[in-house]
Amino acid sequence: MQLCDFRRLILGRLTAAVGSADEARAMERILLEELLLMTPAQALARPEYEVPDFMQVKYARIIARLGDGEPLQYILGRARFFGMSLRVSPAVLIPRPETEQLVDMIMDRFRSRTDLKVLDLGTGSGCIALALARNLKFAKVTGVDISEAALEIARKNAEEQGLKVNFIKGDILNLDEIAGQWDVIVSNPPYVLESEAAEMERNVLDHEPHGALFVADGDPMRFYQPTIDYWRTHRAPGGMLFFEINPLCAGLFTGAEIERDFCGKERFALYG
Repeated sequence: MQLCDFRRLILGRLTAAVGSADEARAMERILLEELLLMTPAQALARPEYEVPDFMQVKYARIIARLGDGEPLQYILGRARFFGMSLRVSPAVLIPRPETEQLVDMIMDRFRSRTDLKVLDLGTGSGCIALALARNLKFAKVTGVDISEAALEIARKNAEEQGLKVNFIKGDILNLDEIAGQWDVIVSNPPYVLESEAAEMERNVLDHEPHGALFVADGDPMRFYQPTIDYWRTHRAPGGMLFFEINPLCAGLFTGAEIERDFCGKERFALYG
């Protein structure tokens, strides 16, 4: 089947599987680049390209899994973040555009600095730590997570990206074991209230790690307050603390500068 016809067919099947034409178009572009190794511009220039039979079968299997609610990033084992293609698995959250905004905020304030010491708490796939290591000049970046499975993925991502990040096992609830003074501390910890689960999309609820998503309604600052306390005693001169937060809990971050995400929600808390 020629590529032009194949893309139309796949777009129709994706739309039926995920129920959204916009989401289907975004997925079709990702599959084009990940499986056929073509940009949309390259595909437009080669409409007569014959898509191999084995690739058509591969597409069909992916679409069937999407129809069952499995996230595309877990199916492919890759997710894009800040210009990188990173490994992901159900052991880590899928990086999201809001978190790219968090990295942008750090870059806006520190891009002119060199030799920064950066600590990423709850690093997961390592997406924040790796983006900062890639874009800050000679930064010394440490990523911390309690999950060995997450750390394994983060280390593989660092190796594939050719970046030097020190990934270590640690617990946000016991930060005193981590020595040092930090110019930047950043964290995107679990912040979805358990009561919000009923409103979440099934592909998130059924597949992403609950331990990295949820916090008890009665203790929304469980992972934030220990980090704030740690930052106050381990802050280098001029250092800052950056959080991604639950908009429902923005009022709890006393003394912080609250920033909104691109949807207008109070999504980030900054101390410094």
